[in-house]
Amino acid sequence: MIKQQKLVMSPYTDLYDLIIPKDNILRKIKNLVDFSFVYDEIIDTYCFNNGRGAIDPIMMFKYLMLKITFDLSDVDVVERSKYDMSFKYFLDIAPEASVIDPSSLTKFRKLRLKDSNMLDLLINKTVSIAIKKGILKSKSIIVDSTHTKARYNQLSPRAILVEQSKLLRKSVYEIDEEMKSKFPKKVSNGILEDQIEYCKKLIAVIEEDDNLSQYPKVKEKLNLLNESIDDDIEQLTLSKDEDAKVGHKTADTSFFGYKTHIAMSEERIITSATITSGEKHDGKELETLIVKSKKAGVKVETVIGDAAYSEKENIVYAKGNDIKLVARLSECVTHGNRKNSNKFEFNKDAGMYVCQEGHMAFKKTLQKKNNTQKNQMEQYFFDVNKCKCCPSQKGCYKEGNKTKTYSVTILSNPHKEQIKFQESEYFQEKSKERYKIEAKNSELKHRHGYDVASATGLKGMHLQSAVTIFVVNLKRILTILDGK
Repeated sequence: MIKQQKLVMSPYTDLYDLIIPKDNILRKIKNLVDFSFVYDEIIDTYCFNNGRGAIDPIMMFKYLMLKITFDLSDVDVVERSKYDMSFKYFLDIAPEASVIDPSSLTKFRKLRLKDSNMLDLLINKTVSIAIKKGILKSKSIIVDSTHTKARYNQLSPRAILVEQSKLLRKSVYEIDEEMKSKFPKKVSNGILEDQIEYCKKLIAVIEEDDNLSQYPKVKEKLNLLNESIDDDIEQLTLSKDEDAKVGHKTADTSFFGYKTHIAMSEERIITSATITSGEKHDGKELETLIVKSKKAGVKVETVIGDAAYSEKENIVYAKGNDIKLVARLSECVTHGNRKNSNKFEFNKDAGMYVCQEGHMAFKKTLQKKNNTQKNQMEQYFFDVNKCKCCPSQKGCYKEGNKTKTYSVTILSNPHKEQIKFQESEYFQEKSKERYKIEAKNSELKHRHGYDVASATGLKGMHLQSAVTIFVVNLKRILTILDGK
C-alpha cells in the first residue's frame, strides 16, 4: 500500500509558523482533515512494481482542492504553489521544494479518479467530521437541485471562448486602454475554429508585452483562455457533450447540461448529492438523497423541499418511513394513472411536461368531466416537427400524425393528509428553512465555478461536484467551529 508522503525536512520549515496565520483557511483544513482516506479510494489505479514512483496522491488531490477553492486553472494553481507559502504548507512540501508539472494534474484527474466513487466518499467524510465535532444536530434535510451548463454545449464551446476573451480584454483595458488599437478584429460568424484563431491572436498580442502579461489579473485570465483553447481543439471532433441534456428552468428558459440534486442539513452542510443529465425530474431523486444521507450518518425525520418533491410516490415513501415531507402540493403532483410515465416528466417551474429527449410541451388544455368521465383530463401538446426527427419516436409518435399530445388524469382528492399537513404550524415553520439551500446553490456557482462543467461527461461532472462539495462543506464546518 502507498504511504503518505511526509513533509520533507528542511531548515526553512519554521517559516510556515512565522508566515502562515493561525486563522488561515488552508491551515485550518489541514488540521481538520486526515487525508489518508484518499489512498484507500484510488489505490487500485496505481501499479507498485513497474515504472518510477508516482507523485503522492494526497498532494494531487490537494491540488484539485486548491483549484476549486480559489477558482484557478491547472497552470495557475501550480504557478501559485511555487511562491504561496500557504499552498506549499497545505501540500506538505518544503518552502524551497519544486512543484509538479501542470500536465500531471490533468493525468491524475483522467487516469486515477475516473472510476472512483469520490462524490459519496467526500460528502460522507465531511458529514462524519461534522457529527464528530458536534455541529450536525438537526434531523431535517433540505432538498433542491442546481443546474450546471455543459462545458461543450449543443452547438460549440464558442460562447465560453467569447466570454473568456471578453474578460481578458477587460482586465487589459484596466491597465492600458491603448491596447484596444492593437487587438485583432473580433469575429462573429459563429464558427468555433475562427473564434479559436481569434483567441490565439489576442493572446499573442498580449504576450508580446512582457510587463502587461505578468500582471496577476491578466495572467490568470490568459492561462484560463489558453486552457480552454487546448480543451476545445481536443474536443472539436465532438458535436456535443453526449451525456448532457436540455433542462428547463421556466417555460421560456432552458439550459444544456446537468443537474446536481442536493440534500443539506439545517446547519447548511450538504449530506448527499446525485448527478443527472439536465432533463431529469427533481422529485425522482428524493428517495436516493434520503437513503444516502442516512448512510452518511444523518438522522432524517423531516424533508423540506419545493413542489417538485410532493408527487404521490414521495408522499407515500415518506409516510412509510416515518418522515414528514414539508413540500407544498401543486396541481401537477395530483396527476395519476399516467401512461408512459417513464417517458414524460412534469417540470414544475414551467408547468409543462417534458419528454425523454428534453422537448417541452408548448401548450395544454383541460378536458372537463362529462357523464362518462370520473376525473378531469389535461392534454399537453408537443411540436410535431421535433417528433418527426426524434430518435425516440418509436412507440411515442406515429408517422403521419399532425399532432402529438400527452394526456394525464387529474385525480380529484388523493392527497387529503398532505393538504391537512400543509396547514399545520410545523409545516409553516419548517418551510422557512428552504431558503438556505438556494443560498448554498448560489455559493457553489458564484464562488466555486459550478455554473459551467469543467470537463465533459457524467464522470467529469461527478468529480467536479465531489471536490466542490467537499471544499464547501469544510468551509462551512470551519465557519461554525469559529463561531463557537
